[in-house]
Amino acid sequence: MTFRATILTLYPEMFPGHLAFSLAGKALERGQWSLDTVQIRDFAEDRHRTVDDTPAGGGAGMVLKPDILAKAIDHVSREDNRPRLLMSPRGKPLTQERVRELAAGEGVVIVCGRFEGVDQRVIDARRLEEVSIGDYILSGGEPAALTLLDAVVRILPGVMGNALSGTHESFENGLLEHPQYTRPQVFEGHEIPAILTSGNHAAIEKWRLEEAKKLTAERRPDLLAGPPDSR
Repeated sequence: MTFRATILTLYPEMFPGHLAFSLAGKALERGQWSLDTVQIRDFAEDRHRTVDDTPAGGGAGMVLKPDILAKAIDHVSREDNRPRLLMSPRGKPLTQERVRELAAGEGVVIVCGRFEGVDQRVIDARRLEEVSIGDYILSGGEPAALTLLDAVVRILPGVMGNALSGTHESFENGLLEHPQYTRPQVFEGHEIPAILTSGNHAAIEKWRLEEAKKLTAERRPDLLAGPPDSR
């Protein structure tokens, strides 16, 4: 099964962006996943191809019109079981667990918001899952969509050359990743920790786990507390 990503956007030229390079780009060329874009403006019916209007109740900025966006979504996924995601700063934070769930499916439909956001009625009517990649504001959902796809595509079967590459990374076991080292043995007076060149794999794994716990406690103690619903 090929993982299919469809992006609804006002700026289709922003895709595939950096995903055309490195592992994701090679996997795209090999057909391990597919990417297509839909121009939301194509579903506007007036001569100016208007896709936004002023916020109800007043306020700054513009809001994407629900009728136009709904037509674009229906064109793509009326009979489609792929999750419909809306990249939004007010969405649930994207986690590695959610990334794994998405990678295990048949693909995603991603709506990229612009302006002040999307009319709530189309979010509700088309059951859009709002997803955030962090507590900050971007100019639009396109960079966030690229980030989400980057996280998903890299763990699709066969994309990474070494199947173990994705199992020792930050968040895969609820911890930040342990420090990494490589040759030269000595860099600016600092040596690779002796344990890593000892050949004792059990001791190495123990060291890595201890270092991961230490880093997590220092930088992300919230991860050690577990998911919010388990606290």
